[in-house]
Amino acid sequence: MSADTGAHVGARYEDRYFTVPDGLRLHYRDYPGSADRPPLLCLPGLTRNSRDFAALAERYSPQFRVLALEFRGRADSDHDPQPMRYNPLTYAGDVIELLGQLEIPQAIFIGTSLGGLVTMTVAATAPQRIAASILNDIGPELTNAGIDRIRSYVGKDVRFKSWEEAADRIANNVGRVPASYGQADWVRMARRVCREEDGEIRFDYDMAIVVPFEAAPAPTVDMWPLFAALAQKPLLVVRGELSDLLSADAAAKMQAAAPQAQFAIVPRVGHAPELDEPEAVAAIDAFLEGLSA
Repeated sequence: MSADTGAHVGARYEDRYFTVPDGLRLHYRDYPGSADRPPLLCLPGLTRNSRDFAALAERYSPQFRVLALEFRGRADSDHDPQPMRYNPLTYAGDVIELLGQLEIPQAIFIGTSLGGLVTMTVAATAPQRIAASILNDIGPELTNAGIDRIRSYVGKDVRFKSWEEAADRIANNVGRVPASYGQADWVRMARRVCREEDGEIRFDYDMAIVVPFEAAPAPTVDMWPLFAALAQKPLLVVRGELSDLLSADAAAKMQAAAPQAQFAIVPRVGHAPELDEPEAVAAIDAFLEGLSA
């Protein structure tokens, strides 16, 4: 474990780093919390980072310790010189390495989009590491429409002259859903997704994460056995009502395959819920309370 840590002024977390076996140095936020229960381990979407979980982490810390990881190639984590390693199996190995270095036997996984695919992968490779899990708008069966939309913008190194310009691009990338968002909301999202560099604003990830997409345009792994492995533990699935990635039909199949799991729908939201919506908060609160009952 790297000793390179730093308290973030005005925030309730520390920036920490750890080194994985292939030599990359990865970043995570560490919010303090009880050592008497498994921590919450937050895993972000494809182009996202630990900033997405700030509100959630501050809501549940210090009742829980909260770890928000940035996958390799995102934000303050090192970029991978071998882009084909940008895949869920590699990310799952990084997650397991983090838990091992921190001597955490189990965590409650919260996976948004790609983070949920990584959670399912961990369920298949190291199920003992998962105490329970929350999948945010992701499952073992995804729609082509959602995949095509994501592929249309991932890996394009666009530069912006203002946060408002970046906000407009991000809003268009997600179909301007939720419709209730105003310009200030999209700007806040842009500040989570982008960074300033050399007087410009750009997306805060390695554009090479698109390389595996280009090499394998369609998913080739049957994720249903991984979902079945995950469903052996307490599970909550959160779905955006207007999601174009996790369809209502796919969610119904998940519910049939895992009748003991809990399911929640966030109305008027697409892919993916921010997890600060009242319906999401109520579902997560009830789920976490049930774990300690």
